Amino acid sequence: MLKSYNINILSKAPLLSPGEIKSKLPISPGAVAKVIESRKTICDILDHKSNKHMIIVGPCSIHDPDSAIEYAERLKKLSDQVDDRILLIMRVYFEKPRTTVGWKGLIYDPDLNGTYNIEKGILLARKLMLKIVDAGVPTASEMLDPFLPQYLADAVSWAAIGARTTESQTHRQMASGLSMPVGFKNATDGSCQAAIDAISTARNKHSFIGINEDGMIGVFRTKGNPYCHIVLRGGDRPNYGAEYIAFVKVAMTKAGLTPSIIVDCSHANSNKDYRKQRVALFDAVNQVAEGEKAIVGTMLESNLLEGRQDIVQGTKPAPGVSVTDSCIGWDETEELIRIVYDKLSSVTN
Repeated sequence: MLKSYNINILSKAPLLSPGEIKSKLPISPGAVAKVIESRKTICDILDHKSNKHMIIVGPCSIHDPDSAIEYAERLKKLSDQVDDRILLIMRVYFEKPRTTVGWKGLIYDPDLNGTYNIEKGILLARKLMLKIVDAGVPTASEMLDPFLPQYLADAVSWAAIGARTTESQTHRQMASGLSMPVGFKNATDGSCQAAIDAISTARNKHSFIGINEDGMIGVFRTKGNPYCHIVLRGGDRPNYGAEYIAFVKVAMTKAGLTPSIIVDCSHANSNKDYRKQRVALFDAVNQVAEGEKAIVGTMLESNLLEGRQDIVQGTKPAPGVSVTDSCIGWDETEELIRIVYDKLSSVTN
């Protein structure tokens, strides 16, 4: 019999529905309250009702849950000491977009060996996310696969749409229905118009096809997400300087948007050198200290230990060292956040 579909599919396997996963790993009422509270704080920052500065900080990607828990515990202790000026949000990224090929993240390949045990990855990711939220740490995550938010989004306080997917209609529609603030990154070439268009699009109502709690395909109709904003990550050159901030403010204002900008201190803004994240961070925070209200937050790629490592088949990667982008270590992370705290002394709530 001739066949015209699934000709390149090797196998198919059923996946537990979002409802089944949540039944196995339910979020506690206390955690729900913490998520709602942190989302409210982020919204107040984006609305310029609060002068608190948000810093989204943590591993480029999570590959070792135990190290992630240790990082969260350290971040919580630091957060308690700087909370009057800074909202610390932990990067808990389980999906990694790839220009070509490479490890796609804990959800897709939790054993880091090419077996792609996605069923295990989803359970592992949710379990870890809940532990971090229970520890009192708000979480941030990139939303890449449009089905996965149904499994994780109830524990996420801030979401990112990456530079490679900001132009995607699918992701703009998804963002319009997400329950948390969403940051759209500028394009990889540094241009910001796609991100501005994405913000405008995601603020509107949409209808799209998705997966419901029971794992069935359905039509979702959204009311739009009013808390979408831009994340500057550089392009051909860094774009965190005052001249770029001024340009983006004008472009957003012309589009009818309130300028709310997060500066990603990694990626092209550090010229892909993790040791230069501090340069972008201090520049952005100095602008805030001097009265720039459009910059509402910054982002750092940080882990327990600095640098990165390759994934070598047959061996287990070392804990606390990134297997994707290079990160600063914890000691430098704490140092930078304390310096930012001091720099923001002139900015009052």
